[in-house]
Amino acid sequence: MPSSPVTTWEYETVRPPREATMEEADDPKDVLNDLGSDGWELVDTIDYTGGGTKYLVFKRPASGGDGDGDE
Repeated sequence: MPSSPVTTWEYETVRPPREATMEEADDPKDVLNDLGSDGWELVDTIDYTGGGTKYLVFKRPASGGDGDGDE
């Protein structure tokens, strides 16, 4: 039985945009749409210990290029 190809992923992390007070986040819709149009999919968040989102984590299939993830 032939083995199926293994998908290699690349990851990106983004800090959500914040207001000057650092208490309220701006709407990240534009950032999310830009990443989505480049093939990135939101897969998780990394939160601060006391609450709130520190990072948004995205992934997409690796292109097989030079492996550094930069475009």
